[in-house]
Amino acid sequence: VEDYAPKGAAEVHLAGTAFLRMRDRIRRQMAQRTEMLAGVSHDLRTPLTRMRLELAMMPPHESAEELKADIDEMEKMLEGYLAFARGEGTEQAQQVDLAPLLREAIGNAERAGASIEAVVPDGLVTWVRPDAFRRCVSNLLSNARLHGGKVAVSARRFKERVEIAIDDDGPGIPPEHREAVFRPFYRLDISRNSETGGVGLGLTIARDVMRSHGGDLVLEKAPLGGLRALIRLPL
Repeated sequence: VEDYAPKGAAEVHLAGTAFLRMRDRIRRQMAQRTEMLAGVSHDLRTPLTRMRLELAMMPPHESAEELKADIDEMEKMLEGYLAFARGEGTEQAQQVDLAPLLREAIGNAERAGASIEAVVPDGLVTWVRPDAFRRCVSNLLSNARLHGGKVAVSARRFKERVEIAIDDDGPGIPPEHREAVFRPFYRLDISRNSETGGVGLGLTIARDVMRSHGGDLVLEKAPLGGLRALIRLPL
């Protein structure tokens, strides 16, 4: 509530003032975290670019190839940090039909090599920040594509919300680890192949996006045998 002003009885006034101070502190903390991640990630790009240029001018050598692989991995990590920082953006929510956004994300995943079976009806109208929603769905589709051979996407109205399920037939995640994987930088190598990339931020970003919309993201066992990422959004 942007225009809230403390008023009323003394106790209510004190509680309202304390709430506003708390809100301001939380906003400052979030802004500082975002600026730090973006600043560090941006500053590290310059030396990485110099290293890549130096390696390109060196004669072919096994050690040089290993260093190039290390630089590629570091750049992927930086992209993850920047994506995490962008999650605190200022994009405004709009009332949109989710179906076209989902189909766009599915089409991008299919162009990247995914095999996706989709059931996405029209008329799933709700309030979202379109870019943030697309980024969330793209993260989940990327996970499903990397860890499973078959991917299925379904969307439906259920009571007073929209539910979107993204399933894969991969190894899945053990039930006792399904909450832990939402922690930043958490990697579960026994369940997911560590060579497929990522730094442990994709699910963190996706859940942050959904909860900022008043919804949630949970993980379940998929009918295909792998993992189901279930998005719930209020109508």
